[in-house]
Amino acid sequence: MNKYLKIIYCVTICLAVGYLSSNVTQSSITTWYPEIKKPSFNPPNWVFAPVWTMLFIMMGIAAGMVWNKLESNKELVKKGLLFFTVQLLLNALWSYLFFGLNNILLALIEIILLWLIIYETYLIFKQIDKRASYLLIPYLAWVGFATILTGSIFWLNR
Repeated sequence: MNKYLKIIYCVTICLAVGYLSSNVTQSSITTWYPEIKKPSFNPPNWVFAPVWTMLFIMMGIAAGMVWNKLESNKELVKKGLLFFTVQLLLNALWSYLFFGLNNILLALIEIILLWLIIYETYLIFKQIDKRASYLLIPYLAWVGFATILTGSIFWLNR
């Protein structure tokens, strides 16, 4: 497969996961979510869609770039893409736990695990293609912020 097609494929998968996750979120945005207490630094709802869209695009580009290195470092690339897949599934799971089940504590525990897996993915990607790993830094920062936000929401609603 062409190197650009690999990137497009990975971006498409990431955006599809984001879209499916947003479907879980939609019903709670107008029902449960407005009713819970949130910290003063909680962004307005309209911020999340464009931020996540950009992050999913950057994640997909990073994964495609790593996939393109398969021939030169097969085992490490496979490991990196496995961790990438796990973090992508955990990303989707957070939406289900938080917005689908309305379980803030479980979502908090899960997002901490998510951040750790993203960090490990970043470290593996860095060994394969530094530019690809740099594309994960905004994602790490945003999930770090989301972890603090989830923890604050848990604290305020305990």
